[in-house]
Amino acid sequence: SLSAGLDLPGRFLFATLTLMALTAILLFIEEAVYIYRKIPSSKRSIIIWINAAAPVISTTSCVGMWMPRSAMFTDFTAGIFFAIVIHKFLMMMIKECGGQKVLLRRFENGHFTISTGPCCCCCLCLPHVPITRKTLFWLKLSTFQFAVFRPVLIFLSIVLWTNDNYSLYNLSPKGPALWISCLVGALTLFALWAVGIMFRKVRILLKCKNIIPKFALYQFIIILNHMQITIINMLATQKIIPCAPPLSSTVRGSYIAHQLLIMEMFLITVISRVFYRRKYHDLEPPECVAEEPGDKKQTP
Repeated sequence: SLSAGLDLPGRFLFATLTLMALTAILLFIEEAVYIYRKIPSSKRSIIIWINAAAPVISTTSCVGMWMPRSAMFTDFTAGIFFAIVIHKFLMMMIKECGGQKVLLRRFENGHFTISTGPCCCCCLCLPHVPITRKTLFWLKLSTFQFAVFRPVLIFLSIVLWTNDNYSLYNLSPKGPALWISCLVGALTLFALWAVGIMFRKVRILLKCKNIIPKFALYQFIIILNHMQITIINMLATQKIIPCAPPLSSTVRGSYIAHQLLIMEMFLITVISRVFYRRKYHDLEPPECVAEEPGDKKQTP
């Protein structure tokens, strides 16, 4: 087994990373209890889902580190969970604005800027879209479709893999892995685009609730969990990461990626606890914001 072939420094590294993953889980459990007690019920489940992203990825990476050949299943599990978290983050921004009805009143004559990343950051000629119930529906649908279709595509990949028709590292045009990966990539871009459009509109309004560092943490999880793993897998496929018997290059690349993810997700769990644990005051209703101080009517 892998653990039997480790030397003393390797065992110390494995023990340290496993302790990090366990600590991240304990921090999340403590944070979930705090959120359950202190946060209003309308926001409670959404914030718990978002806070769970880093500990879940850390846990799946720990399993993948001890059992490198299970990498496909651990990565798929983390991918399914994070697809749901992307939708939850969009819903959190709407909730922090007071809900959909209050958001529509607050930005009654406003417009969404759709020339934003990752899809259309260079298309500055795109028109601004008015903020209506219909546009909000399309933004929510863009993230919801990712939370629905990514698990379906992952299930299809596992079915093909059990029939020896799917290999994560076989990206030839004749294999299904390339087409499934391209479809997942397109769905991911649409979901991230919707979140970016909403964030660009509400970032000033929600600055008092630290939405900017929360969004930065969310972006770091995306980059580390997707781009970092993709780059390491490409290096392993090209044999740039050498094999170390009994581990092949691809398995060893996955093994390295999981070790990095455990450390990174542990740090993100600790930092997230700082920003999400604070108690923020609710925003003033739109009517109060629009009134001038001298125009306020006295309450009988």
